[in-house]
Amino acid sequence: MSYYFCIVGTQDQPLFELEFGTSKQGGDGIARFSQEARHMNPFIVHSSLDFVDELQWTNNQMYLKRVDQFASSHISTFLTPTSTRFMLLHLPHPPNTSPQSTPSPNSFPPFTPYTSTPASTTTASRSSSSSSTSIPNNPTSPQTEEAIRAFFGEVFEVWMKAIMSPFASVEGKLGSLVFRQRVVAAGRKYL
Repeated sequence: MSYYFCIVGTQDQPLFELEFGTSKQGGDGIARFSQEARHMNPFIVHSSLDFVDELQWTNNQMYLKRVDQFASSHISTFLTPTSTRFMLLHLPHPPNTSPQSTPSPNSFPPFTPYTSTPASTTTASRSSSSSSTSIPNNPTSPQTEEAIRAFFGEVFEVWMKAIMSPFASVEGKLGSLVFRQRVVAAGRKYL
């Protein structure tokens, strides 16, 4: 599964952005977004802010779960007490498929280019894969929701420590290398 994590400020400006891949079940931690998806991800996340603004008044939880879906991408959100939003776009790789190195020009949507594997490897991968509720295979499973919740919780702690610095602003960009490393570590740990 590929992830795009974004911290959005109260004025709807991105404060921090990071792409990473799954590290669970043999993942290498590298995001497998196509070039078009890399350009579309900020727009997809930004378009789901309307749903977040509606849900924040009807839900008293900080973790809003999956708030939006665009094609095969899912957006999960965590809302801080200062109304800063942590948004995670996760794009699962369909079972028995692998990402292409170059997308085909006629593929729709342009950000999900996948090719089917040969039939001989399809049966082998079906028998070797675990259940459909594993984190990389099913973005709607309770295990995935719990992993995302834990990721958001750890990132929230790191974010609180970062903005408590007298030199930081709640609405300022987070350019700290230590902050980025801790978010990557949380992604490896939970996702």
